[in-house]
Amino acid sequence: MARRAETIELAVLGLLHEGPMHGYELRKRLNLMLGWGRVLSYGSLYPTLKKMLRAHLIEEETASITPVTRRPRIVYRVTETGHREFERLMSEVGPTAWEDDNFDIRFAFFGRTDMEIRLRVLEGRRTRLQERLDRVQRELAMTQKEVDQYAAELQRHGVEQVESEVRWLSELINAERGTTDNGPRPTGTRENIRKEP
Repeated sequence: MARRAETIELAVLGLLHEGPMHGYELRKRLNLMLGWGRVLSYGSLYPTLKKMLRAHLIEEETASITPVTRRPRIVYRVTETGHREFERLMSEVGPTAWEDDNFDIRFAFFGRTDMEIRLRVLEGRRTRLQERLDRVQRELAMTQKEVDQYAAELQRHGVEQVESEVRWLSELINAERGTTDNGPRPTGTRENIRKEP
């Protein structure tokens, strides 16, 4: 649960770098970033916002009264302390940077990190996935005769997903190495890469 809260904090700080937002807009943008598999409820967002307010990472201000509820709308903005914390979090290159819970959010804000950090995170993610792929392929070879058709198909599907992401990461790494430090150079989306033979 603590790691999920940290991921939400990173995402909130990154989004508020773009400008102030109210809670509804933040939740909508966070859900787009997190993807359909990890929908964020208000019950997860607002405790994180309160914690960030106490830590002075963000501040709130009252905007105009909404015509529907007649209540003032709270708008959140990042503070100078929040800017520094965002930069610190985005410069981390340890295992938490490339784990499943954190990688997608970090990747969404890669435009705000330098090339060396991007490369280390991408390479760390690729190494982690390659290790996972090797382990799954070994287990698959050992258990192929013991599992039924559907279990084997599910395992095969998992292997294909990881192989696809490893190819995608390799393309991103090659593109980063072939460019100057002006931002990420994705060569295609995951969907486009998955369609390739």
